[in-house]
Amino acid sequence: MDLPVDEWKSYILQKWSLLPKSIQVTISTAEALSDIFLHSSLLLQPEDEMFLKRLSGGYLVGKDPGAPLFYREEGNKKFHEKDYMGATLLYSKGVAHSRPSTEDISLCYANRSAALFHLGQYETCLKDIVRAQSHGYPENLQPKMLLRKAECLVTLGRLQEASQTISDLESNFAATPTLAASQFQILQRTLCRLKRKVQEKETLTETFPALLTKALEDMELREENVHVRGASSSVSLRVDPLKGRSLVATKDILPGELLVKEDAFVSVLNPGEMPPRHEGLESKWDTRVTNGDLYCHRCLKPTLATVPCDGCSYAKYCSQECLQQAWDLYHSVECSLGGLLLTLGVFCHVALRSTLLARFEDVGKVRMTLCGETCNRDVSSPEGKNLAQALSYDLGGEREQRGKTVETSVPGCGIDGKYENNYNAVFHLLPHTENHSPEHKFLCALSVSALGRQLQAAGSQPFTAGLKSSKLEAAEAPVLYPEWNIWGVAMLRHMLQLQCNAQAITAIQQTGSKGSLITEHRQVRLATGLFPVVSLLNHSCSPNASVSFISTVATVRASQPIRKGQEVLHCYGPHESRMGVAERHQKLRSQYFFDCNCPPCEREKQRPSALEPRREAFCCHRCRALLQGDDVLSCGSTSCPASVRRHHLDSRLQDLQQQVGLARKLLRNCKAERAIQLLLGCQHDAESFLSAEHSVVGEIADDLAQAYAALGDWKKSASHLQKSLRVVEVRHGPSSVEMGHELFKLAQIFFNGLAIPEALNTIQRAEKVLLVHYGPWNDEIQELQKMKSCLMDSPAGKRSIELIIPTLLKHKSGCCELRWNHRHNSNCPGRTGTYGHPMLVWHFGHNMFK
Repeated sequence: MDLPVDEWKSYILQKWSLLPKSIQVTISTAEALSDIFLHSSLLLQPEDEMFLKRLSGGYLVGKDPGAPLFYREEGNKKFHEKDYMGATLLYSKGVAHSRPSTEDISLCYANRSAALFHLGQYETCLKDIVRAQSHGYPENLQPKMLLRKAECLVTLGRLQEASQTISDLESNFAATPTLAASQFQILQRTLCRLKRKVQEKETLTETFPALLTKALEDMELREENVHVRGASSSVSLRVDPLKGRSLVATKDILPGELLVKEDAFVSVLNPGEMPPRHEGLESKWDTRVTNGDLYCHRCLKPTLATVPCDGCSYAKYCSQECLQQAWDLYHSVECSLGGLLLTLGVFCHVALRSTLLARFEDVGKVRMTLCGETCNRDVSSPEGKNLAQALSYDLGGEREQRGKTVETSVPGCGIDGKYENNYNAVFHLLPHTENHSPEHKFLCALSVSALGRQLQAAGSQPFTAGLKSSKLEAAEAPVLYPEWNIWGVAMLRHMLQLQCNAQAITAIQQTGSKGSLITEHRQVRLATGLFPVVSLLNHSCSPNASVSFISTVATVRASQPIRKGQEVLHCYGPHESRMGVAERHQKLRSQYFFDCNCPPCEREKQRPSALEPRREAFCCHRCRALLQGDDVLSCGSTSCPASVRRHHLDSRLQDLQQQVGLARKLLRNCKAERAIQLLLGCQHDAESFLSAEHSVVGEIADDLAQAYAALGDWKKSASHLQKSLRVVEVRHGPSSVEMGHELFKLAQIFFNGLAIPEALNTIQRAEKVLLVHYGPWNDEIQELQKMKSCLMDSPAGKRSIELIIPTLLKHKSGCCELRWNHRHNSNCPGRTGTYGHPMLVWHFGHNMFK
């Protein structure tokens, strides 16, 4: 996903292995990215491009004239089965493949509006009705769609518009009686019902509930840093000779304080599972849903009713506004490259988009920065000296200018000393050129070269069209290489930067069976983005800050007290609660090229290597003391002679995990009773040889809680979930985000079980933890407040509890859909999506509040 597809990687690695040794040495020992790029790009042959073209041709990203009818018919099947969500997504695929201003696209929009109506998405339904009409929806089908429009308007309380639509319909019926008698009678009855509904509504005083969530723009920094755009005044930028740039506290910071709020400089939606088509398949049109069908490709907001690009079937947006912005900024160049970009991977796509966005900044500085990279190897020439001087002046380097000495500034800062979310800051993120393997650099360089050849073949001028040219004309920097080579070097730099600097933007998606009270959710990596300010944060295996995402915006909050002068740290993935020091060091060294010396690592280095952390330890089946040793484990109690071979316990643990996996499969298939029987046996077995804090013990308790909740046995569910919660607390800490989410689940269980005192207490505990990590405008916090308002004094008065109990009792299976996520052994996407710190979002739907 990040890097090119396996076929292209294997092809390039084989090509590398066949190169003469002298060429391998030249590329391997080159220090300048310009040398690596130029030497590699000269090796790209036409047959390589043909192979890549065949690979990219397997992705269906163009408009296919046969696809709209196929997807419309498949959507109709889902609609008749009352699977309106499935129907909506299939109609969206039909829309994506339709040409604008055709009957195909108008019919797909109209059908999607019907599915959206049944989903209660009335505003979005109205937008689709307008879209269908604007693309020439057939006149003879208009009445039924206009009735739907009137119904939406009535439901939304827009009665004047509804009355006008009804009036237009009556006029339409009188003027063009083209419908069959039976259809006409049905429509007339519906029309009469709507007219009565309007009259009834007009006699009522409509009240609409206040919004329970604040918009993203309301979540602002208390006081923005004058030197670091997007950071709080509570932190400052510092440069350390060993650790590089970092953020440090300028005052004592309390948990929960917002330290950074930054929109991504660039982000690219991860395509998800999009396997290329293969010849011989019965159908070339895929009905599976991917990230690209669920989220806007520009702002990453979730959307059911996507608006497609007019030129391709891949890019989809939440609105016409997002579509136009994406087209103006980058998609006009990317549109024809869809299959190639999917083949070359997300990192190559981010690299291209970064350089395309650079066009809209100070072009003189951008080109001099890029030229500086290509001529750094030859600053002895007069041109190189002049360019280096100009580059140094523009970027704040130490250089005498007109008799004045300019002080050396922090890399990435402008001449005014500010560090901003711009291309200059992105360019100065470290690429770690010397740490990447020669094969990896060769793969990236040839991928960029192939992309450039494709752009050149199309006659595209992507890096010069639409630029602000005032500084471009004034720039006197010599063009040492053709224009593309300059930008190719920049793209190679970005591809190498991304391994250490990209952030994985995550979202929660629903999985599991439909129609169940319990639906499982999983965290997915939604997109890859570059955040120059967030990238200033260094790593700790026990961080004092947490990073979360809303759409394309990253927020950093203090998760612990941070003293003045202390560095703000977050976790790149390997966390002390999830893996031992040896594994953490291996992962950090292989991906980020550094050895961690944070306090947890230093502490763990002092431990005897044979002693396992208690949370993953085996225990004695006789006395429950921890077992110690290497190949043969002995009881830690001096009075107990028990011993056992490690391989026997490892085998037993593996068998236990297989049984737990089987139980989960039963649970997903709505066979909760059988799952409980199997899990209770697993729990008994686990307690006989695993420590009470072992992750598997927590997993089994969590699974049992979910199974009992699926049956509506809230008391037993709460009992098992509390056991799971104790394991989470030991592994992650009482103030961790994982603990907050477990408390959130427990609050839901108590709420459904009418355990009012326990629910109120747990809600308070969950709020306290989650507020620190997410702030007050998070979905989970809003849901907790909804529950609390039902269980204690509210605008409805002190009778709220008396009123809520009969309401809850009507729902014998519970009053809310409980969305479940497992919190053990989390391995969520992180800084580059490989070993991330969990940044979790939970969504609970309370049916009684809707």
